[in-house]
Amino acid sequence: MKHVFVINPAAGKDNSFENIRQILELKKVDVDYELYETQAPGDATAYIRNFCERYKDPVRFYACGGDGTLNEVVNGVVGYPHASMGCYPCGSGNDFVKYYGGKKVFWDVEALLEGKEEYIDLMRVGNKYAINATHFGFDSSVAQTMMNVRRKKLIGGKNAYTTGIVVGLFKAMKNECRVTVDGELINPDGQLLLCTIANGQYVGGAFRCAPRSLDNDGLLEVCLVKPVSHLKFIQLIGVYTEGTHLDNPKFEKILEYRRGKKIEIDAPEGFVYSFDGELIRQNRFTVEVVHDAIRFVVPKNAQYLPGALHVSRYAEQEEESHVL
Repeated sequence: MKHVFVINPAAGKDNSFENIRQILELKKVDVDYELYETQAPGDATAYIRNFCERYKDPVRFYACGGDGTLNEVVNGVVGYPHASMGCYPCGSGNDFVKYYGGKKVFWDVEALLEGKEEYIDLMRVGNKYAINATHFGFDSSVAQTMMNVRRKKLIGGKNAYTTGIVVGLFKAMKNECRVTVDGELINPDGQLLLCTIANGQYVGGAFRCAPRSLDNDGLLEVCLVKPVSHLKFIQLIGVYTEGTHLDNPKFEKILEYRRGKKIEIDAPEGFVYSFDGELIRQNRFTVEVVHDAIRFVVPKNAQYLPGALHVSRYAEQEEESHVL
């Protein structure tokens, strides 16, 4: 198998390309590998698709960057049965890999190369795919602020999500939007504070929005929180961060939680949602699960999140992806 490290040089504080090259050389990795440095947003997807069109033997691509790079690699690999993917997280977010124990698990290159491939699900809107989460309402307001401040001192970087929350408290506490899960309208009044449709468990670097989510069960987690006062929001944000909100009595009257395969969104013009971190302006759209869409390599000795009833389904290299 060929191993291709797709590296976003803008990810992280250091030169990711040089760091990864040195790691591979120092480890004296005995595999057929090459490095590719992305040139611009969207380049990783285009590069992988072109690669897969001309190279028909088994190949594994590693997303070396943050959640945005991971998403680009996902959209490059999906649909090619001979291609699989892994992740070397060196960006600022890295939310999806928390499902498997966090980014440090994936930094062990030898464990990554020796890892096993699992079939995992994706979510799809139109012809685009996401691996971690689609979120909107308060969350998309936060995401917009994060994009604006992420490279600024003090309020950016690891603090960008907190900055987004502060801004959201002033302008995104009540949002017009109807959410239908497998035919059931779950907020008949058409209002919400926030809603997350998840395949992973975390968003925003620290918020465990979907603690029961499994990335290979053929279902998406839908967590909708109804509008609340500023005071109640502040009182409950810690619970939401910890991921204990689904069982907390304080959320009983303000939370709608479902598992489903098809989620329809109907909102006013100008509506914005976050799709694996990419902000998209679209007021009517459908999020669908694609079961067993790709093969994702899990590092050797990875530790799944406590409480995650994950059932591993390892894939042989010659097996085909089930994506439609």
